[in-house]
Parts: sequence; structure tokens; C-alpha cells
Amino acid sequence: MTDTPKPTELSLHQKSRVLEISYADGERFELSYEFLRVHSPSAEVQGHGPGQGVLQVGKEDVMILNIEPVGSYAIQPAFDDGHDTGIYSWDTIYDMGKNKDKYWQEYLQKLATAGHKRKDNS
Repeated sequence: MTDTPKPTELSLHQKSRVLEISYADGERFELSYEFLRVHSPSAEVQGHGPGQGVLQVGKEDVMILNIEPVGSYAIQPAFDDGHDTGIYSWDTIYDMGKNKDKYWQEYLQKLATAGHKRKDNS
């Protein structure tokens, strides 16, 4: 059993492409669809072992079509680019929310190192 809090509410904001996650203790995270997609815990993105991850590019406009619950411990979003194999446990979601800025900066650095530029949607 984990100490990670379970969300009390999940809201998809399609216009801003943000998943809002709220917790009973007042904690709240907003994770962009792009952030969730490029950090998918799936083997397709993370690889099957250390150093085997696949850099996700061109996901600025990705949409979440729907989210399915996985038992009482996770969610599984279906993205409009066909990716639907990532199972995001409550631990994973909470970690992503707590470390969003750090993970985002690491992703941007990986993009830059690989010679990719993000399309700016703001």
C-alpha cells in the first residue's frame, strides 16, 4: 500500500489541453496533455530498460480523447495520436505533479540535444 494520496477529482480542459487533478488535502496539479504524452509510463515511450526511452516530438497539439480508470490505482488516457497504452498510477501522477517543472526542463533539454524545437502554442 502506498502513502500517495488518491485524487478526489480529475478534470479534462480540452480548450487549454490541461488535466487538472485535485486532492482532499487541497493539493492541485495542472498537467498539460503534451506533458502527460511525452512522459507516458508506457514501454513505447520509456523503453523496456534503462536508456531505452524514445524521445517524443511534435506532441504540442496532442489531445486526450478520454480517460479510463484502471482499478482503483491508475488512469489510462487515450490520446488522439493513437497512443493509449500508458497506465498512470496515482504514484506516477502525484510525482509528475510535484516534479513537473524539473521533468519539463529535462524534456526540453533532451529535445534541444536531439536538435528538435517545440512549436510554441502560447
